[in-house]
Amino acid sequence: MTLITKKEIEDLHNVNQNICISIFIPTHRGGKKVLQEQDPLALKNQLKDVKHKLDKKDLNADDIAKFIDPIQKLIEDTSFWREQSDGLALFIADGDFHKYTLPVYFQEFNYVSNAFYLKPLMPMFTGDGSFFLVSLNRDDVKLYECTKHSITAYDIEDLIPASKQDRVGFDYEEKNLQFRSGATGSGQTMYHGQEAATGKRKNEIKKYFRAINDGLEEIFRDHTMPLLIVAQRPLFDMYKEVNTYAHLMEENLVVDFNSTDMFDIHEMAWERMEPVFDKPRKDKIAHFLEHQGEGKIAIGIGEILPAAVNGQIEALFCENNEDILGVFTKENEVIKVLEGSDDGTTISLMNLAAINTFLNGGDVYLLEKGEMPNPNSRVNALYRY
Repeated sequence: MTLITKKEIEDLHNVNQNICISIFIPTHRGGKKVLQEQDPLALKNQLKDVKHKLDKKDLNADDIAKFIDPIQKLIEDTSFWREQSDGLALFIADGDFHKYTLPVYFQEFNYVSNAFYLKPLMPMFTGDGSFFLVSLNRDDVKLYECTKHSITAYDIEDLIPASKQDRVGFDYEEKNLQFRSGATGSGQTMYHGQEAATGKRKNEIKKYFRAINDGLEEIFRDHTMPLLIVAQRPLFDMYKEVNTYAHLMEENLVVDFNSTDMFDIHEMAWERMEPVFDKPRKDKIAHFLEHQGEGKIAIGIGEILPAAVNGQIEALFCENNEDILGVFTKENEVIKVLEGSDDGTTISLMNLAAINTFLNGGDVYLLEKGEMPNPNSRVNALYRY
């Protein structure tokens, strides 16, 4: 799965040609809809609409065929559609074709203008945040990268020992260490079995976990994503002692591995992680409401777009699946809103505000109308100062 980086957003934003085509469709990872080829059908429908828009721009048949050729080839690539995530974003210009299979659900949408439409990509960077999930179940250790809508497994067989025996060099028997949920009156976890989880046996498990930690560091070293551990509490306590990843969550997730599949675990994991990712949004909405009337907020595209271009916005709130079309002259910051009118010269002012905010270090939130700080406007902003 190819994710998209801020640098790629910037590169796409810098493409400025007479014809720039952006297409978004929802996709499916498997199941009946994949077998019925609904995803390529969705792209085919968007392509039909794009061709209609290109016809209106008075392009000849050869030019239109040149633009849509990579899309047509993608529709016919059956192997491509067997490896999808939650959404597909395509960007096509003269000499440029970029496709991104992403863990974000998109509404079916296309945009033909002189620049790419990038606003739907913003949830990749706010709110739907990515986190690591490590499943510690006896000798079965798995690593996943998750978002709200997706869970992707890593191949870590070459990074960690296959079992405790491989690491500690003896025939580990589960009966030698059994865990009981609960605690003593002093708050300490109770252990029972042939040998208590202290001394030699505990050190052997920690040695195994240390090898897992060291192996996963190969993946973790360039990341700052939170790490959530799925394990029984005694195992988690020992793993914490050897962990070196700075972004480990303080609490683990406890599940019954025998009766819970990975999709259910992912759902429970997101319930645990959602407040972590949603807190910045809630804090910024609270700041917006607190600072009304103090010159620290803005409502309306006329004030917000120049501020976004000049890097003044800390947080931008855009009503999801809405847009504001018009004309913007950067040199003198003149904005002309042309609602309901698209003569080929209009652009998405909301998209322009969103991408400039993002590239200048601000956060962009796509919200439903009822979630907007001021629902009477399709775009709200909180200033940095």
